[in-house]
Amino acid sequence: MTGQPRTGATAPAQGLEPDAAARATADPGSGTGSGPGSGTGRVLVLRALGLGDLLTALPALRAVRRGLPGRRLVLAAPARLADAARATGVVDDLLPTTAPGRAVPRRLDWSGPPPEVAIDLHGNGPPSHLLLDRLRPGRLWAYAHPDTPHLPGPVWRADEHERERWCRLLSWYGLPADPADLRLPAPASPSPAAGAIVLHPGADAAARCWPPERFAAVAAALRATGHRLVITAGAGEGPLAAEVAERAGLPPHAVFGGAADLPFDRLAALVAGARAVVVGDTGLAHLATALGTPSVVLFGPVSPGLWGPPRTARHRVLWHPSPDGGADGAAADPHRPGDAHGERPDERLLRITPDEVLASVHALLATETRGPLVAEPAVP
Repeated sequence: MTGQPRTGATAPAQGLEPDAAARATADPGSGTGSGPGSGTGRVLVLRALGLGDLLTALPALRAVRRGLPGRRLVLAAPARLADAARATGVVDDLLPTTAPGRAVPRRLDWSGPPPEVAIDLHGNGPPSHLLLDRLRPGRLWAYAHPDTPHLPGPVWRADEHERERWCRLLSWYGLPADPADLRLPAPASPSPAAGAIVLHPGADAAARCWPPERFAAVAAALRATGHRLVITAGAGEGPLAAEVAERAGLPPHAVFGGAADLPFDRLAALVAGARAVVVGDTGLAHLATALGTPSVVLFGPVSPGLWGPPRTARHRVLWHPSPDGGADGAAADPHRPGDAHGERPDERLLRITPDEVLASVHALLATETRGPLVAEPAVP
């Protein structure tokens, strides 16, 4: 499952319940800085990114649902996230967006009265601020930026974990938010490969793709000790997954997805029923976190302190920012030492060995931790 929206024509709002947008009414509020209160209008949240981005924003979305009762929560996001948005249990409607890469959409096909509240969970800067501002919402909540001085908000912190970033934004506007409130409900359907270890070799950029021969080495070693292995692939990742399966001696039916994304309910059931997930810094890692599935997550160009799972016994993070564990050069950003969207595997990712990954998987299997998540700090 890639983390980037696909391009295509912008569509009208798609209700997660029939005709939801047409039934909604507006209660515009009293300006960009007014407090939450009650109302009956619509709240528009901009998060036009990928699956992992949606799941890291889930604690913030829950805070919006709790803190703005009586409204319909509309999420502006790629259409392919409709099922995942529905699975959160907090989103009422999806407003489909399109944009190249991780760019801000150029327009939102919003219809009807302006949003009562518009919330920028997409980024920090004029493109996303002004996209929402053009809809003339009753209130607009966003991080402060010098190029949009008419919008109040807290100060952006470049070194903040993604879950904590958006919870802090909402707390500043009077909606308490808990970064640990990130669990998805268990899928209703059973896993198509219950008890398997899931390997996901793909990512939306080559910089975050651990080499297929290393994934295959891990899979072959686990298979040799009697474990069932499956390989998952997002749209367009079929050849990569097939290569890993073939190198590991796995049959073609061990690959799930590839020609297209797996339907979200099937993907969620597969991850929820897995013994463990081995994955890079991409959407499936966040799905494992949200479902409480043990995971080994491989980081390269970006620190797990920004995008990693909570520090619990069920998640193992592998990251080598330099051979001695320090920063890569005095001038390097210690949180983003590499290019997350680079065209070749990041050198820090390549420092991770198959033996390390195997040791982490075996450690997870020895603990089999599936208890409740706790509010611990992100992995540094």
